[in-house]
Amino acid sequence: MLWFGALLLLLLAAAGGAGLYGWQRYTGPGPLVADKALVIPRGSGVAAISRQLAEAGITRHPLELAIAMRLRRDGAGLRAGEYAFPAGISLKAAIELILSGKTVVRRFTVPEGLTSWQIVELLKADPALAGEVAAVPAEGSLLPETYHYSYGDARADLLARMQADMAKALEKLWAERAPDLPITSKEQAVILASVVEKETGVAAERPRVAGVFINRLRQGMKLQSDPTIIYALSQGKGSIDRALTRADWKLNSPYNTYMVDGLPAGPIANPGLLSLQAVLKPETNRYLYFVADGTGGHAFAETLDQHNRNVAQWRKVRDGE
Repeated sequence: MLWFGALLLLLLAAAGGAGLYGWQRYTGPGPLVADKALVIPRGSGVAAISRQLAEAGITRHPLELAIAMRLRRDGAGLRAGEYAFPAGISLKAAIELILSGKTVVRRFTVPEGLTSWQIVELLKADPALAGEVAAVPAEGSLLPETYHYSYGDARADLLARMQADMAKALEKLWAERAPDLPITSKEQAVILASVVEKETGVAAERPRVAGVFINRLRQGMKLQSDPTIIYALSQGKGSIDRALTRADWKLNSPYNTYMVDGLPAGPIANPGLLSLQAVLKPETNRYLYFVADGTGGHAFAETLDQHNRNVAQWRKVRDGE
């Protein structure tokens, strides 16, 4: 019987060694040489995920994850989505990451001053988003901001969030507006804010530019804003491939503020928070005119004579004199 006892001890030692080796393979560093993002499709079972991780170099062999999940008995908890696997991640950590559902958080930034058509085009160009956009949202209804999303989220859902955020922001700012403004509705506030947004990219100037337009509205002067013509000419696509001409000032369009009194027919872009704030709490000033100063900002004037001098100065800067 001595031989049987020796054999049993040998088998137990081998089993213990195999168990130790298996545990080290389970908890020790894996073969992944560099950080990698991987999308696990919806409906993937343990076998498919095992193959996918092995092919991506996250595990050494498909059987590793398959065996581990059988022993763990929680394979049904593996979740689809995009995951960020760090270099050298262990099999144990990889499984726990997929079980956690902590997917990659992506960012989608909407710049201020884009038209709704332009924003939809950006969404269409993002391959991480899914689904079609049934219709371009109303101009001015989307809040420019940075939005977080996960791989496979619907484009329509992201648009709905932009609309909800704009409605919420506008409601708050409207309640805090300055008294006695010549703007009688939130819709008018968005229209004027979109004009301010397109007139200046300098954040500090927006309350002053808004003040100019408020003054002109109060005095019954036409706004005479070039971006309103560009919007009409581009048919809502935001830009044209040429400079405006004097003939364009006579364009027959309800958006052309050289021809129509008061505000254009609707927003000409999606304004950001700063432009909305500027319109609803404009700078108090007596300016009625402004023109580019050649440095990225604008020169402001109270009278037409002052404005004409500013225009002459801008032309010198433009022509390199």
